[in-house]
Amino acid sequence: MSEIFSSIQKKAEALKPELTAVSKAIFDHPELGKEEVFASSQHCSLLEKYGFAVEKGFMGIETAFKAIKKSVKPGPTIAFLAEYDALPGIGHGCGHNILGTTSVGAGIVAAEILKDIGGTIEVYGTPAEETDGSKAALADGGAFDHVDAALMTHPSDSYYRSGPSLGIVPLRFEFFGKTAHAAACPEEGINALHACISLFNNISVLREHFQPDARVHGVIKNGGEAANVVPDYTMAEFYVRADKKSYLEKLVGQVKACAEAAAMSNGAKVKITNFEACYDNMITNETLSDVFTENLIQAGVPEVGAAKPSKGSSDAGNVSQKCPMIQPYFSISDHGKVPGHTRDFAACTLTDYANQQMILNVRAFAMTAYQLVTEPELLQKIKDEFKEAMQNK
Repeated sequence: MSEIFSSIQKKAEALKPELTAVSKAIFDHPELGKEEVFASSQHCSLLEKYGFAVEKGFMGIETAFKAIKKSVKPGPTIAFLAEYDALPGIGHGCGHNILGTTSVGAGIVAAEILKDIGGTIEVYGTPAEETDGSKAALADGGAFDHVDAALMTHPSDSYYRSGPSLGIVPLRFEFFGKTAHAAACPEEGINALHACISLFNNISVLREHFQPDARVHGVIKNGGEAANVVPDYTMAEFYVRADKKSYLEKLVGQVKACAEAAAMSNGAKVKITNFEACYDNMITNETLSDVFTENLIQAGVPEVGAAKPSKGSSDAGNVSQKCPMIQPYFSISDHGKVPGHTRDFAACTLTDYANQQMILNVRAFAMTAYQLVTEPELLQKIKDEFKEAMQNK
């Protein structure tokens, strides 16, 4: 095993200049979700250089890609997921320039280590994590149904194990009424704003019966045009979140019923749609997480913290319900807490410290892929845990 560790270390260090250059290039050329033409091309070019067959515009998403490199022998399929979209105004304040590059580097090193041993390495370019999350569309389209394990890691100010995230359903409620003069003949109108306000009140009453993990929060985007006109159209948007898919589906049904009751109460009509992609809750495969954490320590990371409690949502959740998956966090700051989605956080991605942590993660990922291919009992344990999790989701 020590020989494999040594070989992985040499390959990762040799790749470091190219990975650092790609991360910096993407940092210098930030692109918003679904516009990441430059970032996607940077990753695809590097993967092609190292022998990957790359499918660009994967599953009809222009800036998505799927890269494959097979060994000479059959075996498990291990996937690494890359993100590379930026934030408006502050560029790579979430660190996706180094996130995507870490996954690409891990795929390259893992494929080289396994080329004569077995298995397939796939790297997926997954655009728009900050907006409508293409992982959700890729997962729903069956992209990961054949994958034995999926891995990615997110930059942070410290190392943390992979943890949970809430599933989310974004709901838009449009209420349709009838205009009338609000003073002269209000009785002839149907007030769409009253229906919209009733929706908020109904949800507030229901809130007493939410499970502790649930979150339902919304805003009125259109409340009418003039105070002397009974509004015939209003619109509100809500996020509905929960930590289990089964309960989330129930909660969504209850929230929709709140809207239907609100409309019925004064004769309005309601139209309910999703205004963004729906994300499943993240289910970390703890067996896979244990293996990766041990390999991080072996690579030289002094400490990995417990999983962070999360009330946010991520499109990684959709992947985690198609195959065993982890999404831990790695440190890019050697000087304490740095809040995400800031220019300070973005600047941290360019430091020598961050680039060295990227290489440590590349090494840990490659070693994990090696073990998944060469230790069938370990892979079976991971699959058994995944199967049980899917029965209790």
